[in-house]
Amino acid sequence: MSQFFKVTSRSKKACLPAGRSKARLATITTDHGVIQTPAFVPVGTKGTIKALPQSFFKDIGIQLSFVNTYHLVTHPGVEVFKKAGGIHNLADYNIPLMSDSGGFQVFSLAKNEKRRAAVRGDEQPLVEKISDDGVKFRSVYDGQLIEFTPEKSMEYQKIIGADMNMAFDECTYYPATHEYTEKAMKRTHEWLKRCISYRMSNHQLQITNQSQISKSQPPTTNYQLPTINQYLYGIIQGGTYEDLRLASAKFIQTQDVSGVAIGGVSVGETKSEMRDQVRWVAPYLPQDKPVHLLGVGQVDDIIDLVKYGIDTFDCVEPTRVARMGSIYQLRSILLQLEDKKEPYEIDIQKSVYKTDVSSLDEDCDCYVCKNYTKAYLHHLFKQREIIGYTLATYHNLWVMERLMEKIREMITENLL
Repeated sequence: MSQFFKVTSRSKKACLPAGRSKARLATITTDHGVIQTPAFVPVGTKGTIKALPQSFFKDIGIQLSFVNTYHLVTHPGVEVFKKAGGIHNLADYNIPLMSDSGGFQVFSLAKNEKRRAAVRGDEQPLVEKISDDGVKFRSVYDGQLIEFTPEKSMEYQKIIGADMNMAFDECTYYPATHEYTEKAMKRTHEWLKRCISYRMSNHQLQITNQSQISKSQPPTTNYQLPTINQYLYGIIQGGTYEDLRLASAKFIQTQDVSGVAIGGVSVGETKSEMRDQVRWVAPYLPQDKPVHLLGVGQVDDIIDLVKYGIDTFDCVEPTRVARMGSIYQLRSILLQLEDKKEPYEIDIQKSVYKTDVSSLDEDCDCYVCKNYTKAYLHHLFKQREIIGYTLATYHNLWVMERLMEKIREMITENLL
């Protein structure tokens, strides 16, 4: 465990209602690189951070990304990953990756059950069945029925080859009743035990297969699975109910997992409610394992919640708003750390920027800001030129990485 995760410093600042900040510096060591935490995790749902070539990652400082098992299984499909030897080979990724289990799609597709797959032109639901055994989906691409169980999720994530895998869970809708939320939480716990059992048995099978190969016996498959260390995260659920959140956090602590994730937050509740869900479980978060907050990563969220011991945050916000023309301003974002809540993004599509030949962000020295003006980005967006989305995404993620660097610096100085 210590080789995977190591705390290097803890803040001594007294800033929480309960006393000292739980903010910490740590390293997460994977086969594809070492991550300095706290870290922001850009979302690459379908195996790509939208509009951003992988060759830009190093320059920006992106340390890891997040991919989604459900979407990758539906397209391009597991057979492609088998042939390629995993997503790092297929997509030319040279950074560590986290993979979601597919469980969130139970929530997101079931929530929109009235939606129908337009490509099919019929009335079949996207989620066929949720049971204690697992979930049956219909592909949004071709209507094919796909079954996800804890075991299948682990198998798919093994084939995809992300470094850190999320256990299969059920994320409840908001607002769900206490009764349903408790049922989903208990189901999540049982699924976690099955995920752990599957991984343990699969590990033993790998050892056996390696022994057979060493004796010159032919392998049993015609493809090569990624041969990397993969680390399992158990997920805390429990909705907006404190008693369930505490019960789930305590349960996850007892399980043989490498990391802990907090799930089922930011699914419709207020920011205050979301923060409560993190605050409740903070005393039960592990000291010797990384903690990930699923689907949360707006600037104010990161600044507030890193104090509760969160190590990594994934969120689509910086890349999504970039594609809509919202450009982060570095100075204003860093001022959020001083509790100065001024606006920190500009809408590059506004007419005021049509003839503005100043740098996109005069306080930023990223590639985009050193080479392009507001007027040029305005032009690209107004003409719907694809490179505009790339340049805006590059810049927003650059700013997020500088924010995380400043946060790590402030933790070192006991200022956060």
